[in-house]
Amino acid sequence: MGQKNIVIVGAGVAGLTTALLLSREGRYNIVVAAKHMPGDYDIEYASPWAGGNYMPVGAAGSKPAEYEKNTWAPLEDLARNRPEAGVHFQECHIYSRTKDANSATADWFNELLSPKAWFKDVVPDFRQLPQSSLSPDIKSATAFTSVCINTAIYLPWLVSQCLENGVVFKRATFSHINDAASSSLHKGRQVHLVVNCTGLGASKLGGVQDSTVVPARGQIVIVRNVAPNMLATSGTDDGSDEALYVMTRAAGGGTILGGCYQKGNSDPQVDPNLAVRIMKRAVETFPALTGGKGIEALDVIRHGVGLRPVREGGTRIEKERINGVWVVHNYGAGGAGYQNSYGCAQAAVRLVDEALGPSARL
Repeated sequence: MGQKNIVIVGAGVAGLTTALLLSREGRYNIVVAAKHMPGDYDIEYASPWAGGNYMPVGAAGSKPAEYEKNTWAPLEDLARNRPEAGVHFQECHIYSRTKDANSATADWFNELLSPKAWFKDVVPDFRQLPQSSLSPDIKSATAFTSVCINTAIYLPWLVSQCLENGVVFKRATFSHINDAASSSLHKGRQVHLVVNCTGLGASKLGGVQDSTVVPARGQIVIVRNVAPNMLATSGTDDGSDEALYVMTRAAGGGTILGGCYQKGNSDPQVDPNLAVRIMKRAVETFPALTGGKGIEALDVIRHGVGLRPVREGGTRIEKERINGVWVVHNYGAGGAGYQNSYGCAQAAVRLVDEALGPSARL
């Protein structure tokens, strides 16, 4: 029957990973059409700003946990065998503070904080840290081998892999999802299916207009100082929408200091007071970052603000016909975009194959 023509809308980690997996099948002509591409830095484009690590938060037995579980092996393979992808192993410590036992943040991090988390049998070296090694305010802590992704290398690497497999990239904006089915994107040929990886854009895109998708603002400081390991805590003393996480990116990508989780806030401007709090929290937890000299010894590369595409019901992986056009959705991963990227893309690919299989009505 010949190859089917697909347009993927969105070139963040969801769109690029889906494009890569589809391109490996060899039976689709794929165009990735997006307003923003790797190399761009824009408040609308979440993927470049992400810390890009693996800290599973999906509850045991849930779809998010399944996506995260299915993403570990591909990321581990990249860290082990493909240094050019910008993914490296890093020991991760997760601290549960006594004072956060009943906080909303602790609830959201419940699985990550658990000494019996489902991913203990997935990631290497999962273990509890001895109580004697912890400060008095820490109730418990776990450690495991994680990965950290240098997004400035990884996103272009995904593009390069797609290009090797014949994927075409085009700048485009759409007011309605059906606009992506225009034959002009495929040199006048019929578009058989559209994959919607628009992230926050899904809330406004005609034909989708998913009102359950909202921004969760994140702010980070990227520094040249190197952290001894990756770290996250169950909360901070600076409010329930602020967080402490630290990770050093591969290949000289700097160290990410974060952060916050401000749901419903889409302010693109850096909050200088929040930046100071972020740096103070990091230095107090990791004195080695500055040799005990305080935040004035942090060597700042830049400050960043990104908007996580949070969806109330979790990532949407579904297929439907919209005005006669097959659409497969893969959006709304919130802050878990990288750590569930392959799992979500695998699920989306299965739906594409179902829609465009031999028995599908075109």
